[in-house]
Amino acid sequence: MRLTIHDVGRGSCISFIHNNGNAMLWDCGHSKGGRPSVFLPNRGISSIQNLVITSFDENRISDLLELRSSIDISALIKNPGISAQELRRLKEAAGPVSAAMESMLEMMGSHTEYAFSPLDFPDVTLNMYHNNYGTGYGEFTDTNNLSLVSFLSFGSRKVIIPGDIERDGWLSLLKNPDFRNELCDVNVFVASHGGKVRGYCPEVFGCIKNEKVECVIFSSQFIEETTQVSSVYVYENHATGIMFDGGVRYVLTTRNDGTFWLAP
Repeated sequence: MRLTIHDVGRGSCISFIHNNGNAMLWDCGHSKGGRPSVFLPNRGISSIQNLVITSFDENRISDLLELRSSIDISALIKNPGISAQELRRLKEAAGPVSAAMESMLEMMGSHTEYAFSPLDFPDVTLNMYHNNYGTGYGEFTDTNNLSLVSFLSFGSRKVIIPGDIERDGWLSLLKNPDFRNELCDVNVFVASHGGKVRGYCPEVFGCIKNEKVECVIFSSQFIEETTQVSSVYVYENHATGIMFDGGVRYVLTTRNDGTFWLAP
């Protein structure tokens, strides 16, 4: 089994390949140098059991049209707390709807949702949490805080993949005792928002054993904000370090490390 963090520029794309050949994909962002619609088929992947969309931002879905034309996608997993109609209204209010987003909206009506099956991925667990769309208490109208937060466990690894969730969204989820319990044994932390400081929430690490994970991962090739540099040092304080490329590392980034993978 292998979890691969792909270098797709400022976007996000994470794949998980089981020993039986079944595959899951978190997001399908792309860059000129890396498209999942190209590099996945080149690696022999012709189908995906689950496509997980962590956030409805363009850099999370930019290769969706091409991906759907090159790979069979069995099931879509996205935040069930927002409908296709609500998402369309939200996106139209911000400007023209992109072709990738139109493809996303179409999939929301045509594909099975929340269809993770342990039969497809033996010895793997996937649990997900989300905030709902709306203007009521504990609800949000911005796509960042509507991110779908995944907990993937395989072998000795428990990885959290939180999309672009920000502090208010984190604090809302932390009111759920099941979510707090999930955090306890996380040992690989994919930083929200590509490591931007507004995705950091210290209370989250307060729920993790000893407030430390083995390593933190930034998926972002370009420095869009200075906080992506300063937050490296913030996240380092929450990591014990792992051996990587001959040395101990606390934060891994696609910006410096390119595409890399984690085994069980």
